Amino acid sequence: MTADPTGDDFCRTDVPAGPLGRLDADRCSVQALARADSGIATAAPVDRWLLIEQPGPWGRQALPQSRFDARVAPLLADRAAREGVRVLLVRRPGDRLADSGRRWAYADSRPGREGLWWSVRESDADLLTAPWDGSVGTPAAGRTYLVCTHGGHDACCALRGRPLARALPTTGADEVWECSHLGGDRFAANLLVLPHGFYYGQVPGDGALVVAAHDRDRVALPWLRGRAGLAAPAQAAQHYAREELGLLGVDDLLPLAVTALDSPGDGAERWEVALAGPDEDVVVVVESRPSPETVHLTCQAARPGRVRTWHHLSLSTRPPAGA
Repeated sequence: MTADPTGDDFCRTDVPAGPLGRLDADRCSVQALARADSGIATAAPVDRWLLIEQPGPWGRQALPQSRFDARVAPLLADRAAREGVRVLLVRRPGDRLADSGRRWAYADSRPGREGLWWSVRESDADLLTAPWDGSVGTPAAGRTYLVCTHGGHDACCALRGRPLARALPTTGADEVWECSHLGGDRFAANLLVLPHGFYYGQVPGDGALVVAAHDRDRVALPWLRGRAGLAAPAQAAQHYAREELGLLGVDDLLPLAVTALDSPGDGAERWEVALAGPDEDVVVVVESRPSPETVHLTCQAARPGRVRTWHHLSLSTRPPAGA
């Protein structure tokens, strides 16, 4: 059997694992670093996940192009879409030949509901009827670090993600998994920290600085893309408020309201975002603008596109509502 050049051969058992190439200058993550692309406000809008342990190869579309039951995959994808749950395949770092423990987890990052619960399935079809609400399974005792290593989707994710997944220096009850596509390929290495749902990009070295921050229940602001589930303006406002006020706790500055303001034109958009501060509400005005140039957002992009950049216009405080 010959290797599929569009697939992920890293975990194949029928052919030797082939190299995905090098981080040459034309790779999307190399170009993004050279341009100093900002990852601010690029976390996914989803705030609930289904993690499915699935070693072996993952194609570009991970769930249907894996060893997961092909009859169950489209039904599971339909349920996930209806319920607003993101499906991620996961595997142990560097795991080529080990049999799956058939574990699966439901994770919820909504503020006040954060949690992750592990279960074991007898068959893939079990996931079609299992409750996705935290009512079954064993709660994770620590944080879960998911590193995108989905080379079948973008080579940068594997080239940068696999070394990070192997090296991430977690301790105690924390766990590290490789995962399928997280989004934002050009920001590889990409990392998602559950259950709070913090996205990180361009994570340097072995990720020790990110882990050290979360060990103290803080965020590592220089590499933070945003918190999953929040609207992009809220992510941007929260980032700038953290930067200016030094409030880095994972539960600091939760969004209260996002209000669209009059557009200044030229494709720019503005929002006023109210955040819950420790004593007063924090009000941030942010602006999003289209990039002046087009860029390749992934290594496989057929044509370049524009990105939106975020800018902090003002920050003020006011008494909390009802004070």
